[in-house]
Amino acid sequence: MKSRNHKEKTYDWGLKAEKMAALYLKTKGYQILEERYKTAYGEIDIIARKKNIIAFIEVKARQTKQQALESITPRMQKRISDSAFYYISQNEAEDNDYRFDVMTVTPPFSIDHLEHAWILDT
Repeated sequence: MKSRNHKEKTYDWGLKAEKMAALYLKTKGYQILEERYKTAYGEIDIIARKKNIIAFIEVKARQTKQQALESITPRMQKRISDSAFYYISQNEAEDNDYRFDVMTVTPPFSIDHLEHAWILDT
């Protein structure tokens, strides 16, 4: 039997990281509205609500927190922002506050949640 290639393992680790991040958010009082929300603009890993705040969250699994944070490019931020605007327009969610967060997942199982990771230039 052939061993799985690196790309498949990385993809699986990313899916597990997203599940761990969602569970973490639930324990912190967030309601998960969407996971792996896909639009024509791109995908948002997690959309979560806590009180009147809707957070659009990118989850990054890397060997270090620094590597995870450095992997979030301006192009990625734009893709997530455009997808968030689409979500807001489709879900009558205008009466909420919004923010863009990043969650990093690093071995062995460390999760960090950075709120307000970036701000939109509208």
